[in-house]
Amino acid sequence: MKKLLSILVLLTIIITQATAQATEVRKKEYNLEKAGLAIQGYDPVAYFVSNKAIEGKKDITTVYNGVTYQFASTQNRDAFKANPAKYEPQYGGWCAYAMGAKGEKVEIDPETFKIVDGKLFLFYNKYFNNTLKSWNKDEANLHAHADKNWMKFVH
Repeated sequence: MKKLLSILVLLTIIITQATAQATEVRKKEYNLEKAGLAIQGYDPVAYFVSNKAIEGKKDITTVYNGVTYQFASTQNRDAFKANPAKYEPQYGGWCAYAMGAKGEKVEIDPETFKIVDGKLFLFYNKYFNNTLKSWNKDEANLHAHADKNWMKFVH
């Protein structure tokens, strides 16, 4: 019994340390405002259920691994809590095109997005440069490169 208890305590310590490390990586590498707010306050679930970018409300939030998300409704917040990985933006919320093309973290326009294989991708769209258009021209290649490039930041 003592051996089992020792193993459980050790596992708890390891899991706690891993979670703390993941939280620190997210705070450092993700596209967050100073207060740790993701997607400039836009509701990550709305992209999926409404197929449009909708600003979240300051009083409907949740924190997931150190990152704060705002939601347009409590239903969206509850859906996120049930499956955060389904709704979080890819590449820490940075521009998917820039991550694929150059491995760079570039700001986004939260209203320029695309859902690909059930995942949310965000894009830069300012000064006559809508990177979603460039992404669409070579999506498979850029997606593969972005996945690889993002690993440099989170591992």
